[in-house]
Amino acid sequence: MGKLMPEEEVMSTPHVPPIDAELALAEMQARRAQVVDTNLVPRWFWPAVGGMMLLFVAAVESAVPWVVAIGSIAYALGISAMIVAVVRHSRVQVRTALIGRSGAAAIALFTIALVVIGIGLGFALEAVGVPMPATLACLPVAVGLVVGGPRLMAHLRRLMLARPLAGSR
Repeated sequence: MGKLMPEEEVMSTPHVPPIDAELALAEMQARRAQVVDTNLVPRWFWPAVGGMMLLFVAAVESAVPWVVAIGSIAYALGISAMIVAVVRHSRVQVRTALIGRSGAAAIALFTIALVVIGIGLGFALEAVGVPMPATLACLPVAVGLVVGGPRLMAHLRRLMLARPLAGSR
């Protein structure tokens, strides 16, 4: 009496209409997109970092002690304020597995490309005797941040939203 027969087991399983399943899936996808969007680095971050970096390098390269001191303090405070703002903007933590290896590779390649451009150009400008070579070399790096940062975020967003909903934990 306590054990259900196979027919009774099937009948006791609730039937979910296809439209309800589609709506539930659409809701899960919308929630995931909302989580992803709230955790991406905001657009203002990239020009702010580029500008702070340029000002810092110019201050250091000036070799004027008080300019170096003020520039260093301004850079530290500015970067700290930006990080606090980004952390406060982010309401939840996205698991790193959501970005995946290709997302991590994109971040690494973006960073390496900007570093190589900046260092290579800086050394080349210094070799030919251009004044303020590091500051001038930072210009294309800052432009790379302003242009490439949002593109990197868009790429990461596409990667995260393309992952299966029931991914590994």
